[in-house]
Amino acid sequence: MAERIKCLIIGSGPAGYTAAIYAARADMKPVMYTGMQMGGQLTTTTEVDNYPGYPNGTDGTAMMNDLQKQAERFGTEVRFGMVTKVELNEQVGGIHKIIVDESIEIEANTIIISTGATAKYLGIESEQRLIGGGVSACATCDGFFYKGQDVVVVGAGDTAAEEATYLANICKKVTVLVRKDFMRASKAMQHRVNKTANIEVIYNSELDEVLGDNVVEGVRVVNNQTKEKHTIDVTGVFIAIGHKPNSDLFKGVLDMDEVGYLITKGKSTKTNLPGVFAAGDIQDKEYRQAVTAAGSGCMAALDAERYLGALE
Repeated sequence: MAERIKCLIIGSGPAGYTAAIYAARADMKPVMYTGMQMGGQLTTTTEVDNYPGYPNGTDGTAMMNDLQKQAERFGTEVRFGMVTKVELNEQVGGIHKIIVDESIEIEANTIIISTGATAKYLGIESEQRLIGGGVSACATCDGFFYKGQDVVVVGAGDTAAEEATYLANICKKVTVLVRKDFMRASKAMQHRVNKTANIEVIYNSELDEVLGDNVVEGVRVVNNQTKEKHTIDVTGVFIAIGHKPNSDLFKGVLDMDEVGYLITKGKSTKTNLPGVFAAGDIQDKEYRQAVTAAGSGCMAALDAERYLGALE
């Protein structure tokens, strides 16, 4: 017999835990499956200085532990596990079927999807080793820590251009590494980059290695035309080559854009199927902040509560 759950939350980032807090307080008895990365992307961030309520800042993992404890205090059941299959019902009031870890059967009246998006990295060993030690995929999250310092941005699209111009207001110098001989960013963003005095764009260049043992001390750059290599002394490396929404499970079932971000209706968190809601970075490609994810998690729980109330 499959277990019946009133509110199932998939994913354990700020959106998921905030949804859990609100759903539990509404007596929806939420059950959360955390996914393989408990706490989500924020657990890869060593310092969080821009989340309200932490005057001295906090550690990303510590913050997620706080959110988990708060959700559990109101009765959320947090389970470590991965949702591996879904059968979503198209009828209002229909029951959604979920398989966890390819064996556990769950039936849910409502589902809140908060599986987030994963930042794309280059995959270089030194880059991976120094994530949290000077390598970041979010300038608005971590740029403040490099005030007055020299940094590198890797990427050529609008994201890279936005990160570079944001960092230019904080950092002494920003060097942008572009793999081809042109940027893919919109003309407006390119003009903004080119007009910013402390941004230097280096074309036909790729990150060969991040230098440093425990923290970033520089980068080695290779020209992919001449194969020549040179080093740049920097303290921060920002990888801006995009994000991949963790939505593969819902392809062909839920409406999503060409990249894979789930599409929600209007200002709500409602997906195209009744009783299924999406919150956080899985449906937000614009802001991607912990505080905005938490806000949409609150919205999803309220939307789910109202959906169930309308069925009674």
